[in-house]
Amino acid sequence: MSENALIVVLMGVSGSGKTTIGKLLAEREGAIFADGDDYHPIANKEKMHAGHPLNDDDRQPWLERLNVLLRDWYERGQSGVLACSALKESYRQTLSAHMPAGSVHFVLLEGSRELIAKRMQRRNHEFMNAKLLDSQFATLEQPKDAVRVQNDRSPDEVVAEIFQKLGIKEKRM
Repeated sequence: MSENALIVVLMGVSGSGKTTIGKLLAEREGAIFADGDDYHPIANKEKMHAGHPLNDDDRQPWLERLNVLLRDWYERGQSGVLACSALKESYRQTLSAHMPAGSVHFVLLEGSRELIAKRMQRRNHEFMNAKLLDSQFATLEQPKDAVRVQNDRSPDEVVAEIFQKLGIKEKRM
């Protein structure tokens, strides 16, 4: 395990910019990028596409699968950025389970409900129904120890703030 590896979970409600910011952050860090949505089982995707929010039982196997991914990055000393809603404290605990304290950095991308609703109207997400935005905001448990960043500016500015708040010098690959 390399002490120089950076593992970041970009969290927030759907439409908060996790994928856009995550890809840019990973590119600039020379890290792997993974979108948590790609790891959902088909049943979860179908449920969300139909406009039904997932419950904790639906999410648990998915979160455990993502934890395996993060642990693999950590064990290989590989920097990685994961885009994952991680809305509840229990989800964040599952994601960082079996890893040393401080090895996973959670970054909450924030934005007003109005801004995020506009973004969701403009995009065509594979399975995330825009009707689920209210349930996402209702489910979000504000993290106590995450870096918080307003995603209401250019992606470059947001990524620069993330690096600054994490105290990491940008590699600019």
